Amino acid sequence: MSDTQQLNHVFVLMGVSGSGKSAVANGVARKLGAAFLDGDFLHPRTNITKMAQGHALNDDDRQPWLKALNDAIFAMQRTNHVSLLVCSALKKNYRDMLRDGNKNLSFLYMKGDFDLIESRLKARKGHFFKPQMLISQFETLEEPTSDEKDVHRIDIGPALDDVIKNTIKTIDRIQSIDRISEGHQ
Repeated sequence: MSDTQQLNHVFVLMGVSGSGKSAVANGVARKLGAAFLDGDFLHPRTNITKMAQGHALNDDDRQPWLKALNDAIFAMQRTNHVSLLVCSALKKNYRDMLRDGNKNLSFLYMKGDFDLIESRLKARKGHFFKPQMLISQFETLEEPTSDEKDVHRIDIGPALDDVIKNTIKTIDRIQSIDRISEGHQ
């Protein structure tokens, strides 16, 4: 890859449903002129139908989806300076699958407590996710630990505009580190 391609970076906005991943990604993409992909668009039809019926996906359901997302990350890294991908990435092994072969990748963990997220889900209209699935999401969530150096926490408690601003600051900080490390190679 050329030097400019090495600086291209994909940021995965991760967290449970209702944590604001899509809203934040839309706002950040507009302000930064970044590419944006909602990972839900790459779910196979069977997964969408299963979720619409109120059933949680299992790991077997997620395998082809995570592979498609990994490929999308690879393609985005080759063509866009900053790309945003929305994906729950609730388990470490899911995050590891997204990392596989994708060097310039960071996770932005949209972190909030159960009560805050539940209230947001109940206010949603026209989304296939059912609020009762939130319990399952929190049970599945393997919160990133300090061992996952590429995960950065974003507090979703403030107003959306502030969360977007804080996310952009985090992206800018990560890109500054990228530029410094590229200069030392």
